[in-house]
Amino acid sequence: MEITGRVTRDAEVRRAGEKEVLSFTIAVNDRYKPAGSHEYKEVATFIRCSYWISMKAGQWIKKGAVVLLSGRLGMHVYINNDGNPIGSIDFHVNAFNILAFAKRSADKADEGESTSSAKKGNGRTAAKKDNGKVGDEMPF
Repeated sequence: MEITGRVTRDAEVRRAGEKEVLSFTIAVNDRYKPAGSHEYKEVATFIRCSYWISMKAGQWIKKGAVVLLSGRLGMHVYINNDGNPIGSIDFHVNAFNILAFAKRSADKADEGESTSSAKKGNGRTAAKKDNGKVGDEMPF
């Protein structure tokens, strides 16, 4: 199964026994128009994700990134401290693709560009496109 969503906060490495797991949550937004209504209603579904294959993937799974995940869906049901049953949707990720990288803060982006251009000594901070015009810097 595949799902697409936006990462709600940076991924973090957790321990499950002697193994490590990369944990993060995505929000999947949906929009529909109820019968008899003229306005759309927006709903966000939050899905807890776990990725067991490589903890290095955490460097790419940052708050705001849009990801396409492949894996299997599961449910987690428990009783909270008030005695109420609570459920959550879990997704066990087998593979993922970053569709849109998280945006860097303006301070870090400016600092990184001036440092990289000073090292290169070319005075340019943007990548050149095929048509000869200067374009945006690529995130990788």
